[in-house]
Amino acid sequence: MTELPPALDGLAARSVDALRDAVVRHGKVCYASSLGPESIVLTDMIWMQAPSIEIFTVDTGRLYPQSHELIERLQHRYGRRIKIYSPEATAVESWIERHGINGFRDGREQRLGCCAARKIAPFRRAVAGFSAWVTGIRTDQSASRALARSIEWDDIHRLHKVSPLLDWRDTDVWAYIHARALPYHRLHDAGYPSIGCAPCTRAIQPGDDPRSGRWWWEEGSSRECGLHPRRLDALVTAEP
Repeated sequence: MTELPPALDGLAARSVDALRDAVVRHGKVCYASSLGPESIVLTDMIWMQAPSIEIFTVDTGRLYPQSHELIERLQHRYGRRIKIYSPEATAVESWIERHGINGFRDGREQRLGCCAARKIAPFRRAVAGFSAWVTGIRTDQSASRALARSIEWDDIHRLHKVSPLLDWRDTDVWAYIHARALPYHRLHDAGYPSIGCAPCTRAIQPGDDPRSGRWWWEEGSSRECGLHPRRLDALVTAEP
C-alpha cells in the first residue's frame, strides 16, 4: 500500500466528507454496490471511514462467478459482510415463461422488463426504510450521467441520491485502487471495464466507450438498467 498523491488524496477526502455529511443529513444511508471499480473505492471509504452506511448488492441470478468471488474477497479483507438481495423467484419465472430464458435480446422493452424483475425490484426492497442511497456514478461515464448532481432527490425511488465520486476520472479510480492494493473484479483485466449480468456484458476493444460492452445490441443512449434514468434532468429533480 502506498500513499495517495496529494491531488488524489484531496479528492478522496472530499468524497469521504460527502459520505459523512450524507449520514449527518439523512441518518439511514445505504450504498448500492455494482462491484465495479467505483464500488471498490466506495467500499473502502465506507467501511474504513463511514461504517454506519450499509452496503448491499443485488445478485440477479445471472452474475459472473468472478462477481461472487469478488464479494468474498472484499468480505475477507474488511471482516464485514455485504448484504445480498436476490430477485423474487416468481417474478423471474413469470418473465422467463413469457419471453424465454434470454428473451431480453428481443427488444428494449423486454430487456428493461428483465432488469426490472432481476435488479430493480430487489433494489427497491433493499432501500426500503433508508433516507438516502449512495451511488458510484461519474459524470464522464455517459451523456445522461453528465447531468447528475452530487446530491439529488430521486423522485422514482423516493429518497435522496448521493454521488461522492461524480468528479472522479477513471484514472483517479484506478490510482486509488492500486495505491490501496484493493481487490477488484478479475474481468477488468480481460477487457471488461463495466460488468453486469453475464449474458448482457462483453469485453470491448481499447478506445471503445467503456459502457459499450453493456447491452451492446441496443442503441447507446438506452444502455441503463433503470436505477439511473436516461433523462436525469427530467426524472431526478432538486431536493424537495
